[in-house]
Amino acid sequence: MRPHLPLNALRAFESSARHLSFTRAAHELNVTQAAVSQQVRMLEDRLGCVLFKRLPRGLGITDEGRALLPVLSDAFNRIETVLKQFEGGHFHEVLTIGVVGTFAIGWLMPRLKRFRQTHPFVELRLLTHNNMVDLAAEGLEFAVRFGDGTWPGTRSTFLLDAPLAVLCAPDIAERLATPADLVRETLLRSYRADEWLRWFAAAGLDPWPLSGPVFDSSRLMVEAAMQGAGIALAPPRMFARELQTGLLAQPFDIKVETGGYWLIWLKSRPLSPAMQLFRDWIAGEAAQEHARLSSDA
Repeated sequence: MRPHLPLNALRAFESSARHLSFTRAAHELNVTQAAVSQQVRMLEDRLGCVLFKRLPRGLGITDEGRALLPVLSDAFNRIETVLKQFEGGHFHEVLTIGVVGTFAIGWLMPRLKRFRQTHPFVELRLLTHNNMVDLAAEGLEFAVRFGDGTWPGTRSTFLLDAPLAVLCAPDIAERLATPADLVRETLLRSYRADEWLRWFAAAGLDPWPLSGPVFDSSRLMVEAAMQGAGIALAPPRMFARELQTGLLAQPFDIKVETGGYWLIWLKSRPLSPAMQLFRDWIAGEAAQEHARLSSDA
């Protein structure tokens, strides 16, 4: 059976191996250089192998030490991460969430303060994506995606519908009297090739060939539209602030449904307490907005 390996000896080796110096390791661990050297020597004796080559200037790590270092570094990093979650006398649970960029900026960010106020011990880590996400590979508890809610291996909660409408700079909107006037404009496109075709059908127009730039982000596409590069087809509710402040205009009331925003998570992953809190919170926020919009209609 492998002899018990003291934690201090493992920590002394890991620090010394990173710095290739007993002196710098001693400074990091707040002990003497002699103590670090003694702990490493004890570990070598227990393992029955040499971990360092003692050189005139510093240390050289052996093949055995090189094999041991990444395992210990990973273990100590994991321990440190978990211990940080207990700071302040409370357990802080971390949630990593991938959010499609348009939804993150246009809807989620203005509400995050309320989540923090009501759930101070849940730490959110937000990553943006362009609707292509792999929950397992990216280590995500949740993702917010745009579509119909059916993604393989996942469960989903519906958040918001997001019908698309024509959005453009105010000066361009002034020259658009009817939908047919769009034929003279540059139409910006997303990677979903059928969106303009569906809007044309809703507007009663015969389609024409499109040649405008293609974007992988609605947020980026609408930013280009605000700067006069062309006309975008995007969800107005994700750009409410820009519309209210006059940076953006919606010249026509015609909208087309192509999907909505959903919160998704892996079927194989049970919901932790923090995941349940976030799911209930974001679904509640979405329901409140739906109720407000319904009452205003």
